[in-house]
Amino acid sequence: MTTDTVAQAQIEEVKAFFLKLQDDICQTLELSDGKGAFIEDKWVREQGGGGRTRVMTQGAVIEQGGVNFSHVFGDQMPASATAARPELAGRNFQAMGVSLVIHPHNPYIPTSHANVRFFIATKEGEDPIWWFGGGFDLTPFFPFKEDVVHWHTVAKAACDPFGETVYPRYKKWCDDYFYLKHRNETRGVGGLFFDDLNTPDFATSFALMQSIGRAYLDAYVPIIEKRKETEYGTMERDFQLYRRGRYVEFNLVYDRGTLFGLQTGGRTESILMSMPPLARWEYNYQPDAESAQGKLYPYLVAQDWL
Repeated sequence: MTTDTVAQAQIEEVKAFFLKLQDDICQTLELSDGKGAFIEDKWVREQGGGGRTRVMTQGAVIEQGGVNFSHVFGDQMPASATAARPELAGRNFQAMGVSLVIHPHNPYIPTSHANVRFFIATKEGEDPIWWFGGGFDLTPFFPFKEDVVHWHTVAKAACDPFGETVYPRYKKWCDDYFYLKHRNETRGVGGLFFDDLNTPDFATSFALMQSIGRAYLDAYVPIIEKRKETEYGTMERDFQLYRRGRYVEFNLVYDRGTLFGLQTGGRTESILMSMPPLARWEYNYQPDAESAQGKLYPYLVAQDWL
């Protein structure tokens, strides 16, 4: 762990960035939707902290989407954190960030997820332990290669100012993290994922996290605009709902953020905001490889999109 001292002023700077990022993302997505609006629900956590949950339902483009800010703190780390990192035991902690999931109506628009976060644990007489994390990933149902290439081109551009190894490292981390072992497939076509970022110093780590957080809109909105008028029918909708089931499986079985939120006494409605409004399961469904549905599956293997 780096021993950089993180001052309260720096913590407030990070919080201000997260609040503005939430505002910017909501405003831009509302413009792209053209009808829906994010409804804000402020909440307070009994053990310390709170947040702003913003949810849109039944927009013109967005069937359901949430863009959440939370800042929680306390004097005891959850078991999910201390089991992997025993050095955190006995420390006060603050965790804050923005997390979002967008589930569009149109099956030709992928579902998207993004998250940027900051964590700091302190103990009197010792250096603070802190890091940034986050990323974004794309989950198409009827994929277009050009959309996937665009998504990864923006991701790479966000990372490149910080070194040529950053994008390939964070891309692989994303592929490895958003992987459903029990299905032997990736959740989608990936993007970026990073955690434990605290080198070479606070300023550089913060700048990289900001670059990735801001890149989400550049990566996603052009795809919405290109696909939102595409016509679809019952076949496409049924397959979209079936594939949304995979999204639920990942979030409930593997996602560390869901586990951390529930174990720290976070607001359950906000934590489970990531779930799609509708999903379905079908026993042993195996589409023909040459069908429109079957053409998704070659995309669910980690690969170099650029």
